[in-house]
Amino acid sequence: MNHCADSTRYDAMGYRRVGQSGLRLPALSLGLWQNFGETEPLARAREVLYRAFDRGICHFDLANNYGPPYGAAEDGFGRILASGLKPYRDELIIASKAGYDMWPGPYGIGGSRKYLVASIDQSLARTGLDYFDIFYSHCPDPGTPLEETMAALDFIVRSGRALYVGISSYSPEQTEQAARLLRELGTPCLIHQPRYNLLDRAIEDGLLATLQQQQMGAIVFSPLAQGLLSGKYLDRIPADSRAARSHQIHLGSADMSPALLSRIRRLHGIAEARGQSLAQMALAWVLRHDSVASALIGVSRVEQLDDCLAALDRLAFSAGELAQIEQVLAD
Repeated sequence: MNHCADSTRYDAMGYRRVGQSGLRLPALSLGLWQNFGETEPLARAREVLYRAFDRGICHFDLANNYGPPYGAAEDGFGRILASGLKPYRDELIIASKAGYDMWPGPYGIGGSRKYLVASIDQSLARTGLDYFDIFYSHCPDPGTPLEETMAALDFIVRSGRALYVGISSYSPEQTEQAARLLRELGTPCLIHQPRYNLLDRAIEDGLLATLQQQQMGAIVFSPLAQGLLSGKYLDRIPADSRAARSHQIHLGSADMSPALLSRIRRLHGIAEARGQSLAQMALAWVLRHDSVASALIGVSRVEQLDDCLAALDRLAFSAGELAQIEQVLAD
């Protein structure tokens, strides 16, 4: 049965323009990396997707190897789309990516034209889509000329497989070169997807400035530092948490040092003084940059989703609050 979407779904969500394009993304977007594979009930994934759309999140972020196992997130999303969200397809921005390991052999990984085109065709088949709204080169490939990777993205747009293209985890120099190559081909490099959070500020060292120069937008992943800034890890890693279960998330004893725990607790105190949870403040903090069009959140339950969305109720920071945060991070 098709989902009957909330008629007020666009009333509260803020939408931000991506670079110099006509595309606007919700301030928070839903990433389907770890919580939409075969290890999670499809019914719960459907509940989260429906709730997200009803709250104004119209952008869903996938990749060919999201699961587990690889491909499972796209397959599950495709089934939910077909059974409930299909009438709203033209309201949705659906993204996928290719670059990391997906299948055996030399053409199941990387940035070659062979891999990217084959991968998007498989992703379209899994999701049941005719096209993706955004398709990314998931990571740079030192074994493939960047000219070939960008030409493949240009072909993907011109062949109708995607409307827009972007890159993920590229350095400032690689980003500038990729943007130039795609501009020369006539297909703008619209968006960059980098990691960014209070504990990982690498994109402030050149990438944000490059995005502004190239008139690109950013959608940041891991804004909660894979759970460290969710508030769940103020003392330890809970045994039933995603961090404890997943081999893809590294929150071992070295990461959870006393110094880091102290820093997180101090950030938590600043958030409490603002009337927010730590997660809400962390999301508001990454969204303070004009270049950041959206922040990707990963949730497994509706309650987590609603808590993240409450961050949008208070996005502004005073100069004093920013100074306090900087002091904690500097210490």
